[in-house]
Amino acid sequence: EGGTSRARIQTVGGRGACGCRFPWRRGGPAASMESRLVGPGPYRATRLWNEIIELFRAEMPLRKHRCRFKSYERCFKASEAVDCLHELLGSNQNFGPEVTRNQTVKLLKKFLKNHVIEDIKGRWGKEDFQDDGHLYRFPPSSPLKPYPKKPSCGREVIKFPDWNEPKAGTSQEHIPVKSVTMNSEMWYKRHSIAIGETPACKLVFRRELTQTNIEEIWKSMTLSQLQKVLGLDSLDEVLDTKLVNSKHIVQNAYNVNKQGIVTLEDKSKELPHWILSAMKCLANWPSCSDLKQPTYSGFERDVFKTIVDYFGQMKEPLLTFHFFDVFVSVLGLLQKHSKAIEALQISCLLLPPENRKRLQLLVRMMARISCNKDLPPLSESVRTRTLMVQAFSRCILCSKDEMDLDELLAAKLVSFLMDNYQEILSVPSTLKSSIEEHVVRLQRVQIKYAGPASDGTFPPPSFCHQISTDEFEYQRATGSQEPLAALLEEIAMNKEISVKDKKKQLKQFQKSYPEVYRVRFPTPETEAVLFPEKNKQKPPILMWALKKPFQPFHRTRSFRM
Repeated sequence: EGGTSRARIQTVGGRGACGCRFPWRRGGPAASMESRLVGPGPYRATRLWNEIIELFRAEMPLRKHRCRFKSYERCFKASEAVDCLHELLGSNQNFGPEVTRNQTVKLLKKFLKNHVIEDIKGRWGKEDFQDDGHLYRFPPSSPLKPYPKKPSCGREVIKFPDWNEPKAGTSQEHIPVKSVTMNSEMWYKRHSIAIGETPACKLVFRRELTQTNIEEIWKSMTLSQLQKVLGLDSLDEVLDTKLVNSKHIVQNAYNVNKQGIVTLEDKSKELPHWILSAMKCLANWPSCSDLKQPTYSGFERDVFKTIVDYFGQMKEPLLTFHFFDVFVSVLGLLQKHSKAIEALQISCLLLPPENRKRLQLLVRMMARISCNKDLPPLSESVRTRTLMVQAFSRCILCSKDEMDLDELLAAKLVSFLMDNYQEILSVPSTLKSSIEEHVVRLQRVQIKYAGPASDGTFPPPSFCHQISTDEFEYQRATGSQEPLAALLEEIAMNKEISVKDKKKQLKQFQKSYPEVYRVRFPTPETEAVLFPEKNKQKPPILMWALKKPFQPFHRTRSFRM
């Protein structure tokens, strides 16, 4: 997609390699070549680096300049490069207007060091670029960083831990079935399976979940949700899942105070008291509870410098080196506000508890200082919000290998954190609820029915232990004789149901449990006792039946007087 052809893009006299003129300072340098949004995924920092190089080479106007009585073609002044690149980054949706001119100069120093640009005498390799009138030019080709080659992987879903194997030294053979008292209605509903009214079911045994099991469930479901939010086929190229500590996730989710701040079990990892006092002083200015009111001018700047020095001496950033690629990938979702919030919530849940707590306290202090109008300016030349980002971005996010875009990417992330820290640094309630419901469902006794819907009803991990047909018959015959015999007796003696329903239920029971039925009714005569024959009485003879049938009228001889 990049290739040598795109890497050799140059502009001559304000024209690109294709002959199109790039208007300088009319509609912005990005007006002629649209920037692409680099979404989440592996090697995002490398992709951004190559994207910026291609855009800068395409947008930077080249002209003829004179230096020390000599003319140089196709070159540019250092200040012109700063103007162009600063405007280019500010209008680029991957970086935004938060990029400062000073950060742009630092990026151009990286360009000079990596031979993206060179001076007019062909010198490069040092970071001595300054915002002045020195002349620079593009080399014949600016090197694009190659992407590390890793074996391709298909769409991979985070697997749940498998605890189906029984523990060593334990056996699930001949597990006794607990007797259950059932009435006739419960039996009819539960054992309607015998006549095929419901699909067949299996007896399911579940092992009790240990704390380790629950922690692994938290890790699996958390990483699965992170992969889903980022829209990645696999987390392997942005995160080594083996380095994710499941205990940290559980502690960050449950060990919190009323303000949502993590409480540490190891008190030796807490921030020093004097740093906490300094942070509270600036965050609550001018109401300093731990410190007395300042007695000299510039006191607040000295306190701020103390905090910056403390966090600046840390050997590893708060977001850790391991999770650098994850947070850089999340930056590709900032255009989708809600998704970016969710992704950062989950990502921050993976941090060690002491890092998460320090991040919560630091970002909250930064946000309060930026919004505090009563606090005197902490710098004469830089706005307070910009100062917060510049002072603490490196101690929050940076890579172990000192990547060239670290500062710009960290500034972008820290700005978003300051604006949304209350949501981002809280425990994601939806994820927490879903995991807790899943754990409760695994611990609950359930009947598993066969059929296509069984997999959806019981998602992995499954704690069922499959038994053989002989084992099932053994349990059915021995473990449930007494409750079944009592149930049969209840059906037989129930006088509230009709004779027809009683015969139907007895027939179902006989079909399901012929041995139990044969013990209670060994012969047909014992069964017939339940349905005694009633004496059929002949209906009474009606009086009209005794009369002779109707005779037709016969004319008789009349008697004459």
